[in-house]
Amino acid sequence: MRAFKAHLRGLAPYPYKREEAPVKLDQNESPFDLPEVLKEEALKRLRALPWNRYPEIHAETLRKRLAALLNWPEEGIVFAPGSNLLILALALAAEEVLDLSPSFPHYAHAAKVAGTPYRAVPLGEGFALPLEELLRAFRGGLLFLPNPHAPTGTLFPEEALRALAERAREVGGLLVVDEAYREFAGTDFSHLARENPHVALLRTFSKAFSLGGVRAGYLLGSPEVAAVVREVLPPFVLPAHTGAILEVILENPGYVEKVVGEVVAQRERVYRELLAHPTWRPYPSHTNFLLVRTPDAEEAFRHLLSQGVLVRRQDRYPGLEGCLRVTVGLKEEMDAFLRAAFGVAYA
Repeated sequence: MRAFKAHLRGLAPYPYKREEAPVKLDQNESPFDLPEVLKEEALKRLRALPWNRYPEIHAETLRKRLAALLNWPEEGIVFAPGSNLLILALALAAEEVLDLSPSFPHYAHAAKVAGTPYRAVPLGEGFALPLEELLRAFRGGLLFLPNPHAPTGTLFPEEALRALAERAREVGGLLVVDEAYREFAGTDFSHLARENPHVALLRTFSKAFSLGGVRAGYLLGSPEVAAVVREVLPPFVLPAHTGAILEVILENPGYVEKVVGEVVAQRERVYRELLAHPTWRPYPSHTNFLLVRTPDAEEAFRHLLSQGVLVRRQDRYPGLEGCLRVTVGLKEEMDAFLRAAFGVAYA
């Protein structure tokens, strides 16, 4: 077919294949659903909505509430149905996309869909941030930097981010710090964006807020950056039902502390247990998942699946040969994972 742009021909699909298993540890979801009392309140507000009416054009009410909570300029906030859509909007607007390798695959996918020039700099030894290489490569456009990093779970030092922020200012580019996992690391890099209009932050409600199925995220940045992203996104982009749910969440965020505390406790327990594994090597993590290197990722994946435990293979990415990514779930789910992991055998 010749109806579509040439750069979209042969575009590889997003690298995810759905499989079913009793213990689902493959998508970095929260193991906890939204507390029932908040669900009921959200449903009450959904029933009160006029479903025949369009929502606000740019989620103005939510922006005002979040601006008050974070002491952030309302004009510097953009809501969207998931931070993935914000990533696509940024890639569409950018002159160039700079990335790490390996990294969250949607950065590269979004750049390819947008037809935006794309480059990636390999991580250093031990998944270290290749700061000098990034400083040289960052000549404009935007740099996507997940911190904590996915899929390794590494937390990059603030000094390095500050250097990249200054580089963004020098070249007129934009440093986009993706803070999808920040609650599990206890980090907050909003001060970098307050100090420097060449820094923007991406945040999500999918992980610590237990709203993966709702699809909601937001950008914090300068009013100038936010204005461009809002214009790239379609009008009325945040559905009314999503807005109603987020209103409840912003009024009642206290449950997140318990979610994060339990996930971090399980993460550290499983990490310590895996250190005793005869052939698997877990990496320290600041997220809600663990990266584990095995002698054979396909064999390990199939063995775990045969025991009813679904994880995510990462061995197709450079530097992650033999690696699996394991979402941190409930205690009983992690017990099942550990039983299966220590029962693995290689021919």
